[in-house]
Amino acid sequence: MPICTSCTHATEFLYTTYESECNLRLEQCRNCKAFVDPYVEFDVLTLFIDLILLKRGVYRHLLYNRGTPPRRVVGQTKDEGSENEREIRRWEILNKMGPGLVFLDAFIRWTYLNPTPPGDPRIWNADMLKPFTLVLSATVAETLAFHLGVTFACYCVLKLVDIFRTWRTPNRPVSAVRQQFRLSLVPLTMFYSSLTKYFLLLLLTVWMPVSRSGTAPPSDPLPAWAISILPDNHFAHGVIKMLDDDRLDREWVVRNVLGGMSAGFGLRVILDDVQPFFTTLIIVFGWAAKTFVAQVVSGWIGVDEALKQAWLAYSIP
Repeated sequence: MPICTSCTHATEFLYTTYESECNLRLEQCRNCKAFVDPYVEFDVLTLFIDLILLKRGVYRHLLYNRGTPPRRVVGQTKDEGSENEREIRRWEILNKMGPGLVFLDAFIRWTYLNPTPPGDPRIWNADMLKPFTLVLSATVAETLAFHLGVTFACYCVLKLVDIFRTWRTPNRPVSAVRQQFRLSLVPLTMFYSSLTKYFLLLLLTVWMPVSRSGTAPPSDPLPAWAISILPDNHFAHGVIKMLDDDRLDREWVVRNVLGGMSAGFGLRVILDDVQPFFTTLIIVFGWAAKTFVAQVVSGWIGVDEALKQAWLAYSIP
């Protein structure tokens, strides 16, 4: 059953259609009096932008309401299907979206592990295909480990929460989000949450900062505007120096810090009755599983020890 994207109250329909599919009226939530799901009128680009901005409503629309048939004034209203059919649709979305995102992740990793000088075009040949295949295989293994770890941790936490609720508050009503929870929602949420991370990593891949490694450092690494605006502020100067390309690993920050935050935010949508502390533990458990697999698959990348260390530094939080 679909839910309200504002208050998660269960509802029967999202909108009503009249003589044509374009002539529709959004349903009003009986609980919060807002539109049940305004995202039914949004295009794909708007949904993608809201996913990058981590808006809670678009998660609820995609996870719970997507594909729900409308109420029809003219004609027969279609049945939304059984829960098994909805579960099958979720796995179909996973099978379509998962391989593409994993391939994108592997390409981004391979780009950082095999940098090219500025202005030197990258020409693909048979010699480059083998290392990329190894990186792709290692990325698949890490992604599976992270998703399986998070899914297993979610299952255990929800079981403990259900036992505690039955013991302490047996008469407390269960939320609509908890009633609609299925294990397929966990990896689907992780993939939706990773769009923010992959979008920024792809931008960093296209406009990669030029490192000054191997060259003599400048006499004063501070930019001229910082010296003129903050001439005697040593704290601000220290912060600006920390943001230098040779000191701050932007890729690691985006992949692990921002990626972990977005994954935790996505889990909060499907685990709305679980304390944030347990959500953090779930992400940490997934990171632990990913770290273990990263240690194992680092040997697949190649015999170069520096390349293995670069893979571990890029993969392990």
